[in-house]
Amino acid sequence: MLELRQLRYFITVAEQENVGRAAELLHISQSPLSRQIMALEAQLGLTLFERRRQRLYLTVEGREFLAEARELLAQAGRLEQRGRLLGAGMTGSLSIGYVEGAVYSGLLARSLRPFREGHPDLQLQLHAQRSMVQIAGLGQRLLDVGFAYTPPTDDEEIASRCVLDEPLLLALPSTDRLIAGPPIMPADLDGRTWVTVMRHPADTTRSQFLAACARAGFMPAIAYETADPLASLELVAAGLGLATVQASLERPAPAGVVFRQLPWFDRRVAVHLLWRRGDDRPLIAKFLAAVEAGQPPR
Repeated sequence: MLELRQLRYFITVAEQENVGRAAELLHISQSPLSRQIMALEAQLGLTLFERRRQRLYLTVEGREFLAEARELLAQAGRLEQRGRLLGAGMTGSLSIGYVEGAVYSGLLARSLRPFREGHPDLQLQLHAQRSMVQIAGLGQRLLDVGFAYTPPTDDEEIASRCVLDEPLLLALPSTDRLIAGPPIMPADLDGRTWVTVMRHPADTTRSQFLAACARAGFMPAIAYETADPLASLELVAAGLGLATVQASLERPAPAGVVFRQLPWFDRRVAVHLLWRRGDDRPLIAKFLAAVEAGQPPR
């Protein structure tokens, strides 16, 4: 197997056409350098130089070998540089999972913007995934970080940090009778037609929502189910029912929807940043810092 050191010696001798001058440039003695060149020729079974008096001349084969050796050393230099960039977290790829709540709140954009500015050569792979899929993906090394609703409770390999916590707002059609009245109370919502988000294959959101309603003292009559909160708001705007959505959705809501706070309703939307414990790559530390830097003032 050729050594890069041997190739470096060979290239220097070829460029200087003199072992003594090459030895000075390489900061080694002349005799060891001559032995390295002869060892390389023996290893290749090839005569690289013609020796005339005090000078060395490349053979035809030596000139061809020189071109290949230069290219190989240049490639090795590029490989070393890329390795340093990878080690510093300045290049490579980062696989990120996220739930829709991280998008609606602007959390994902606020996190990616400063990180992208500092790592323009980094490839970002974004995956819209449910929380449990993200947890599995982190464990299987398919994801590097994730934004999930539900952090793992019994997984010692995955760390988490809450990076978003906002209340749910009641969304009503703009023609609803409750809008002009006094503050809305649980009794006002009991038996009202409701629009909810249904997530497959295993929906825990619905059961958690119903439990929160029961604690508050009312029971909704769920008549419509949608795939995401924005679709629910479209049905609310059409006058088909009420819905609760995270506060961030007040901005992109369609016309015809009015929002009211429910201070007595204890259900909130929380998004947690997930990563593998012990993943000490600089890239991960920098992303965690970017997420923290992108948080609005508390």
